[in-house]
Amino acid sequence: MSESNETPRIIKAGLAVDDRGQLTFANDFSFSDVKRFYMVQNHVTGFVRAWHGHKKEAKYVLPVSGSAIVAAVKVDDWENPDKSAEIHRYVLSATAPTILYIPAGYANGFKTLSADARLMFFSTSTIEESRGDDIRFEARYWDAWEVVER
Repeated sequence: MSESNETPRIIKAGLAVDDRGQLTFANDFSFSDVKRFYMVQNHVTGFVRAWHGHKKEAKYVLPVSGSAIVAAVKVDDWENPDKSAEIHRYVLSATAPTILYIPAGYANGFKTLSADARLMFFSTSTIEESRGDDIRFEARYWDAWEVVER
């Protein structure tokens, strides 16, 4: 995938429960552009893993267990990005199955909200392609991680 005007979006998934157990599904998700996947779990709750950007690679994020804040920012300048850029922020939870699509041209990161939080990432690039398209920023370059008490 190449850089475009796409924005992050949620792909609906679902959960069906009956007397046999439960089934989690994402019937509107296609693996057609996925080349690899990996799963990430932090050692502690509240840890921030961010910001990781790609000019060409897109990602899909699925919460496998627990919950996390996942955020994405469109990068306008890879050498000196705008610190006031719009932050697309989502709370993903395995109890409300969804897949978050993060297009190419975005930096992304997450903060775990529960001790059992595990996120599965599906990538549109091979590991070799990704190595040439891997830009990192400080964890709080954009600060999307505050949990507001209500």
